[in-house]
Amino acid sequence: MTSTSMATLIPISSLLLLVLLSSAAPAPASAFATALDPSLMGVHLGKEKLSHFRFYWHDVLSGPNPSSVRVTTPPSNASATGFGLVNVIDNPLTLLPDPASELVGRAQGLYSSASQEEVALLMIMNFAFVSGKYNGSGITVMGRNPVFHKVREMPVISGCGVLRFARGYAQASTHTFDLKTGNAVVEYNVYVLHY
Repeated sequence: MTSTSMATLIPISSLLLLVLLSSAAPAPASAFATALDPSLMGVHLGKEKLSHFRFYWHDVLSGPNPSSVRVTTPPSNASATGFGLVNVIDNPLTLLPDPASELVGRAQGLYSSASQEEVALLMIMNFAFVSGKYNGSGITVMGRNPVFHKVREMPVISGCGVLRFARGYAQASTHTFDLKTGNAVVEYNVYVLHY
């Protein structure tokens, strides 16, 4: 290689290095969040609607195919509230209290005994609907459930599918509870604002 061709390579390589370094520079802090036009994402925010869902939640701990499985048990010296207990659930949601009635969805998530003073559960669950226009859509509930209160209220914190951007509340009322098996049927009335 001649000294002339070497001289022309240095400025080109320096230019290439400068281009590479400038493209690898971090984006300005303002690029962290960007305002978007919802319609460009396929989200068409129209008039907000209020929907009411009513169904029955079946928590089955007994039998050959339980829908609720205990994954931790509190120590033997724990409080009478079962503090520390955790169950993972895939509970059927039905139109009527009878477990053989129409399946409208599944409650998938977990609950944990999170109080030392009373039997109160931390509920973290998705209601994944399988019926009608809500098939494939769902809502997420996360909140405190003091199970021996007549009516318990928990927040709806989000939604997906046709219930995208959902918010609202769920009211739970125990329909039946079997002390021997731990099985329960709970009526849920859920009120959701969505687009």
